[in-house]
Amino acid sequence: MIRLLVRWAINAIAIWVAIRVIPGIEHTGSGASLMFIALVFGLVNALVRPFLTLLTCPLIVLTLGLFVLVVNAMMLGLTARLAPSLTIDGFWPAFWGAIVISLVSGIISMVVRDEREEETVHERA
Repeated sequence: MIRLLVRWAINAIAIWVAIRVIPGIEHTGSGASLMFIALVFGLVNALVRPFLTLLTCPLIVLTLGLFVLVVNAMMLGLTARLAPSLTIDGFWPAFWGAIVISLVSGIISMVVRDEREEETVHERA
């Protein structure tokens, strides 16, 4: 349960950074609405992304994995449609926003390590 809450907070921070850095991504709401956006983003990535990735598998293979960036942008765009306090002005802000969210969440995830993950890593070594 704690891991889920930490992942949720990491997504919220990453989305907040993308809102601050990328022109064309705007948030008109409070911190609670940002947490709602992070929840919607997590649900979209958990429920829709695997299906969309499966459907676009030939394009992903053909582009040597680069089409995954387009899938990520589509997931961010879908999140904006489902969360009324988030607006994205087209494909390119969604594309760059998805890249920023991926980078920020990856960096934060490396810094915030779970104790169980570290034990697993040490057991494998």
